[in-house]
Amino acid sequence: MLKVAYLNILWISFTLVGLGLFGLFPSTGAMYTIVQKWLRREPVEKIFHTFWNTYKKEFISLNKYGLFFILTAYILVFDFLFILKNADKLQWLYPVIGFITISYIVTLLYFFPIYTQFDMKFFQYIKQSFLLGASALLETILIFTSCMLLMIIVRFIPGIIPLFTGSVLAVAITWCSNRALYRINSRKKSIV
Repeated sequence: MLKVAYLNILWISFTLVGLGLFGLFPSTGAMYTIVQKWLRREPVEKIFHTFWNTYKKEFISLNKYGLFFILTAYILVFDFLFILKNADKLQWLYPVIGFITISYIVTLLYFFPIYTQFDMKFFQYIKQSFLLGASALLETILIFTSCMLLMIIVRFIPGIIPLFTGSVLAVAITWCSNRALYRINSRKKSIV
């Protein structure tokens, strides 16, 4: 529990060091790298050292993805507000924007576990994150349930925000995505 709390404090601190917007994706990537090591039972001798090295190494690369996801979110919000203002003419677009928004959220949830495990080209990470989320329905439901439970707990105990929110969520999401990847690989092996 102390390690998880320490990791969450590092995540918040390094997000702030990167002026919030520029620190969010690199610090989240560093947090997921450590969580991935923990779940694989790989030794993490010095959490700060591993976190800092990953943060520095992936700073530019993860900020490119951050820009991509933030621009996509901005476009989705703009489209939704545009449809809302023209609801009488564009009602039929609500399901379309709803589907795209859900796809965006699923892709974002699976992005960091995929990024920390594989070496791919830019859009392959996006594509594989979406495909994993879409093909692993049970794990995706588990991730959404974990997010909802954490939100409920935070409402009743807001004091845990600086200690457990990001890192606990990272553990839940990484565990679910690893489980999904394992299931898909097992299915492939049984077919072959």
